[in-house]
Amino acid sequence: MSRTTKGIPGALAVHHVAETVPNLDQAVNFFVNVLGAELLYRIGPVEDKTGDWMTRQLNVNPRASTHIAMLRFGPYTNLELFEYTAPGQRQQLPRNSDWGGHHLAIGVENVDAAVDYLRSVPGVKILGEAQTITEGPIAGDRWVYFLTPWGMQMEVLHMPKGMPYEQDTNARLFDPSEPWDSR
Repeated sequence: MSRTTKGIPGALAVHHVAETVPNLDQAVNFFVNVLGAELLYRIGPVEDKTGDWMTRQLNVNPRASTHIAMLRFGPYTNLELFEYTAPGQRQQLPRNSDWGGHHLAIGVENVDAAVDYLRSVPGVKILGEAQTITEGPIAGDRWVYFLTPWGMQMEVLHMPKGMPYEQDTNARLFDPSEPWDSR
């Protein structure tokens, strides 16, 4: 598929990824104290008790209310967390195969060391064993999925420099040069 436009005029970068979590305090604690994020701010409640602002602006029930936290992972990644209360709220997380399924992937220097660390964290569940892709455009990629204590899907991975896909394009995946805790 070829692009017909250059995209959104003036676009600079993806500013943040957002996740809705069942308990904002638990999630902030996990991302800050287990994964090493930095809490930048919290706001809330965000709500409109009588109007339809929440539906018009956020595509949620008009009586929804949310508290929000913004976190920073290293120099480039912002993560916004929402804790909603809303009439009719579904309270199960999607699987990767469900529409809207998703996961957050963290690049690491050593997947096995990351897995050993995550196994020591109460409530974290490692899914299977670390895998290394041996063929195709990302041969050499080593990865494993894990679940946070509330069931959110995440991944740790390591892609070595000089991936096979680079032979077919000048485009490159973002590759952090230093661990985020070294800045």
